[in-house]
Amino acid sequence: MKSFIYILIAFLMLGCGGSDRPSKPDDLIPADQMSAIFYDIFILNAAKGVNKKLLDKNGILPQEYVYKKYSIDSLQFAQSNNYYSYDTKIYEGIVARVKQKIELEKKLNDSIILIEEKEKDSIRSRKIETKDTIENIIGQPKIVDTLPAIKPQLKPKIFGQGDDD
Repeated sequence: MKSFIYILIAFLMLGCGGSDRPSKPDDLIPADQMSAIFYDIFILNAAKGVNKKLLDKNGILPQEYVYKKYSIDSLQFAQSNNYYSYDTKIYEGIVARVKQKIELEKKLNDSIILIEEKEKDSIRSRKIETKDTIENIIGQPKIVDTLPAIKPQLKPKIFGQGDDD
């Protein structure tokens, strides 16, 4: 019985240890294009998580969109992904490029938001300055109030008097 267990363990070790690297597909997607594909998939999945109804309304299917954009099919993508995922260093490089691009886009987006906030603050401060200026002007004595009162020198007319008909 012990010999059977040893043989079974040896068989399992030999059976599992012999996995070979997948063969390079004829239509292998280049690594830089794979990172661009992964980036688009990431962005589209994030958009799908935020507003799925909008994507559905416009008939956008994320995977189909990516396949069409890069002129690939699902089999080509799966084979290329399988090939690259076997070599962890290459795959880490692809993922690192995606991460770097996402971080760059985030920094760009944050700087745009910061500029927009500064513009809004600038507009608000101008409105406050304008409001203060208007209040200062309104608070000043009116020109009319500083002039001496001019009373009309009219005498009331009595009916029938002074008419030169």
